[in-house]
Parts: sequence; structure tokens; C-alpha cells
Amino acid sequence: MNLHEYQAKDILKQSGVAIQEGYVAFNGNEAVEMAKKLNEETGTNWWVVKAQIHAGGRGKGGGVKLAKNLDEVRTIADSIIGMNLITPQTSKEGKKVHKVLIAQDVYYPGDSEPKEFYMSVLLNRNTGRNMFMYSTEGGMDIETVAEKTPHLIFTEEIDPKVGLQGYQARRIAFNLGLSGMAFKQMVKFAFALYKAYETNDASLFEINPVLKTSDDKIIAVDAKVSLDDNALFRHSELAEMRDITEEDPTEVEAGEYSLNYVKLDGNVGCMVNGAGLAMATMDIIKLSGGDPANFLDVGGTANAERVERAFRIILKDENVKAILVNIFGGIVRCDRVAQGVVDAYKSIGEIPVPIIVRLQGTNAEEAKKIIDESGLKVESAILLQEAADKVKEVLA
Repeated sequence: MNLHEYQAKDILKQSGVAIQEGYVAFNGNEAVEMAKKLNEETGTNWWVVKAQIHAGGRGKGGGVKLAKNLDEVRTIADSIIGMNLITPQTSKEGKKVHKVLIAQDVYYPGDSEPKEFYMSVLLNRNTGRNMFMYSTEGGMDIETVAEKTPHLIFTEEIDPKVGLQGYQARRIAFNLGLSGMAFKQMVKFAFALYKAYETNDASLFEINPVLKTSDDKIIAVDAKVSLDDNALFRHSELAEMRDITEEDPTEVEAGEYSLNYVKLDGNVGCMVNGAGLAMATMDIIKLSGGDPANFLDVGGTANAERVERAFRIILKDENVKAILVNIFGGIVRCDRVAQGVVDAYKSIGEIPVPIIVRLQGTNAEEAKKIIDESGLKVESAILLQEAADKVKEVLA
């Protein structure tokens, strides 16, 4: 589950991470009130208005702007709220902005120049250990830094038996070229950030930029956080932060029926039981000349109701030109799935795209007979290659 910047910063602050203070607003008038509140609390006379969407690169799309007075706060907030913000991480249609964060300006003059860093905590899947990834090149796309200047990216792996150690936090501050008060602040920042990552069962904490201010404070200016969905049962307060307006509506609907659905850009809908079989099905679709339109796992209870829901969700995608149902009957019997397909087809009515049903496992032959004798426009298959060939035929 992804969080908005303002939500992520609240979590960071609770763990002792110094942040760029701010308040969320839903219209221009609220934005002005939040700006006044920030002025009273921090003394800031300039404010940053930030669009709140689940995507990076907001500044490049015009979603982050500096306001030098209250009139500008209102004008900028009203111009951003309601816009479809297009960034390198959104679709070509962009994402509609429903709220903005009014944040203090932290790039104030002082004894030294502000300096931006990149820092994230995530799981290194190659080693099974959490790690810090950080760089002196903050404020830039980390992918670009990795491609053009890989020597400027550092990592620090954490032994799960002992956690982040003092010498590791100091090495992070040293590699970032810090000294004096900024060095000490960065060590403290690293410990607090790792605490936030661990205690909230996160899969990613990305701070870009981490700012060394002109008076040597270390603060999080931005924050991108992804939480582990499988651990949300331990964090009811975090689960309540979910913003379904930022998610694909079809994926949200599928989740309501406990269907694992992810929309893709292809033309062949997939209905499968089991994640591994789903991946293999998408591969065979590619080899047959098609492109998977979705990942959809109906799970081990592929009864008529679940199959019907799955069909309706797949058919919401106008790009779907065919549907491949690939079920392995282990826990569930293939003949019951076949009857579920027939019942779902009749309930929905005329389905405008070809359907290929491949059932293998318990009672597979009986299942094929049910499909073949149904009188519906459904083609059956036993072998996976046979199903792939049929997909190729209907797409030709």
C-alpha cells in the first residue's frame, strides 16, 4: 500500500525523523489557513505547495510550486487542486489532484549552502537483508544516477540479528561528505529512518531529497513510502490511510471480492488459479503472439460466483480481445470450475470476445465435456500448448 507524502512524513516524525513541516489542504482557503499556521509555528514566510498523488516527478509536471505570499498560496493551491497532473510516473492521462501539502520553505540562507542527498531503506532480495541505498546526488531520479554515475551510489546492508550499527550510520554520513554538526545529525537521521521502516512493516522508505540545510540540520523534504500489505493486519491505523482514489478502480473492485487482479496493457484477459500458474499463463500468451491484459488469480475456490465476478472485471478492459481461463484442478475439481464458467457465461449474457478454457487436473475430462456440450461460444483445451494455439487463432 502506497502513502501520500504528508502521511509518510507523519510516520517519519513519530519515529524521530526530522521533516519539512506541513499541513494538507483541500482548497485554496484551507491552504491559506495552513500557511498561516505554519508561519506561527515555524516562522516561515515562504511556502511550498505540493500536489498529493501517488507518483514521483510531481515538480516536473507543475505539481510543486513556491509561494512567496498568502495570495500566491491560494492561487497556486486552487490551480493545482483539480488538475490532472502528468509526471514520468503516471499514465498519459495523468492523475487528478484532490489535495495539496502546504509545507515550510527550508531552503533559507545561512552560513553554508543547502545540499540535497538521496536515501532509501528497502529489502535486498538477493541477500534477504534490509539495506540503505544512498547517494550524494539527491533531487535526481535515482535510476539516472545509477545509469550515468553508478560510483555515486552507496549501499549499507543490515544484519537482522543486530540491526543498524553505529559504525554503519557513521559510514553513511562519511560517504555523504558530511562533518561537524551535519555529520551527527545524519547519524541520528539514519537511525530514526530505519526505526520507521522496521516498526511499520514497510517495503520501502525513500527520501528524495534528504536536505542538509544552510544551518546544518538534516531533514526529510519528501517521502515515498510503500507498506507491506501482508502486514497491515498489525497496523490498523496505517490501513486507514489507504486512498482508493489513487488506485485503479477495477483493481479496487477486484479486491472487494478477494480476487488478485493487476491491470496490464495487453489484449488477452487471463483468469487463473495460483500466482505461479498465472505467470506461466502470461508467458504462453506472449509466446502465442498476444499480450496479457491482466494478472487475475481467482484462488482455490473458483466457484460460479467468483468466476462470474472475474469475467465481469476482465471485460471492463476495452482492450481485451480474448480471454484465456487456465485452471489447475488440485484443491478444486475441474468439473466444478467448468460448470462455474458455463453458469457465469449464462448469467452475464453474450460475451463479446472468444473464451478459451484450459482445465487440467482432477476431473479434467469431465470438465472438457461440460464445456463442449454447453452450446456456448467457449472453446476447451487440455494441454497448455493447445490453449496457446487457440489464443493465436482467435487473435489472427
